[in-house]
Amino acid sequence: MIPMVDLKGQYLTIKEEVDNGILETLDNTRFILGPNVQAFEKEAAEYLGVKHAVSCASGTDALHLALLAAGIKAGDEVITSPFTFIATAEAIRYVGAKPVYVDIKPDTFNIDPDLIENAITDKTTAILPVHIFGQPAQMQAIMAIASKHNLKVIEDCAQSFGAEINGKMTGAIGLAGCHSFFPSKNLGCYGDGGMVTTNDDEIAEQLRILRNHGSSRQYHHDIIGYNSRLDEIQAVVLRIKLKRITDYNNGRRNAAHLYSKLLKDFVTPPHEDGIGTHIYHQYTVLTDKRDAIQEVLKEHDISSAVYYPIPLHKQKVFANECQGISLPVTEETARRCLSLPIFPELSNEQVNTIVAAIKTAF
Repeated sequence: MIPMVDLKGQYLTIKEEVDNGILETLDNTRFILGPNVQAFEKEAAEYLGVKHAVSCASGTDALHLALLAAGIKAGDEVITSPFTFIATAEAIRYVGAKPVYVDIKPDTFNIDPDLIENAITDKTTAILPVHIFGQPAQMQAIMAIASKHNLKVIEDCAQSFGAEINGKMTGAIGLAGCHSFFPSKNLGCYGDGGMVTTNDDEIAEQLRILRNHGSSRQYHHDIIGYNSRLDEIQAVVLRIKLKRITDYNNGRRNAAHLYSKLLKDFVTPPHEDGIGTHIYHQYTVLTDKRDAIQEVLKEHDISSAVYYPIPLHKQKVFANECQGISLPVTEETARRCLSLPIFPELSNEQVNTIVAAIKTAF
C-alpha cells in the first residue's frame, strides 16, 4: 500500500522527541496559550520573515479572523480563485462578503492576474489569492493591481508553508497570510491548527483579541470574538516539525522532480514557473485518462485523489449566485486533474512503482 501521505512513517522518525514533548506538556498542565504556543509563534515568524505570527484553531479560522481583522465586512466583494478547497470561500461568507471568482492559469492552477481587474467593482475590497498545491501565485502582479485599486491582499497559504517567491515566503507579502496545520499539510500537526502572519501591528493585535473571546485582558471584552486558540500539545508537534520543514519540502520536491522526469511523455506534469519555489503539497498532473489511471493505481494498492472535482462556482451552496458563470480553464482543469502520492519520505523505489503502474494504463 502506498498512501497519499505517510503520517505514520513520519511520526516514527520523530517519535521520541514528540512523545517526550507531549509528556512534558501533560506534566506542566499549561494547556491554553502556553509556552509552546508562544515559542512556536516566535519561531514561525522568524522562519517566514514576518513581525507577527498569531496562531489559531484551524486554517479556516485563520482565513475568517484575517478577513475580520482586515475590516472586510457585509456587502464587500473579495476576488478569489474557484479552484481551491471550500474553506477559502466559506471564510469570505462568514464575514458577510461575497466571493467573486476569477479563472485560473492553465499551467500553475493559480488565479490569473490578467483577469483580476475586469472583476473589480466599487464593492471590491480585497483579493484573496490561493497558493494552490504549494505553487506560489503571481504575487508581484497581484500586489500591483491591489495597490492601483487600493485593495487589501490576504494570502491563502494553507498549502504553501515554506514556499518562496521573489525572495519572500508566502504569507509575508500581502497584508496577512493564512496557514493551515491540518495533519497532511507540509507542516502539519496531529489535529487541527492554523496561523495568521502579518507585518501590521494593528492587525496582529486585533487577531489576538479575536481568537480569545474578544479579550485583550482577562474578563475585559471589547468586541465579540471567538474561541480559536492553537492547542498547546499541537504546538509541541509543530515546533518539532518546523525544525525539519526545509528538509520535508526538499523531500517533496525531489520526489516530484523524479515523477515529472518519468511521466512527462504520458501526462502533463505540474508546472514550475521559475519565479516561485513549488513545495508540492500535492503532485497534480493533467490527463484525459484519469479514470483509467485511478483504476490501475487502485488495482496496485496505490492511492490517488482528485483535488478538486467540483470548482467552487459549481458547488450547490453557491448555485444561486453563480448562475451563468463560466470559468473554462477551471472547469477543464477540474475534469482532467489527478493527484498522486507525495510526501517527504516517498522513496525513488515507490515513485518508480507508481509510474510503472500508471504506464500500464497507456
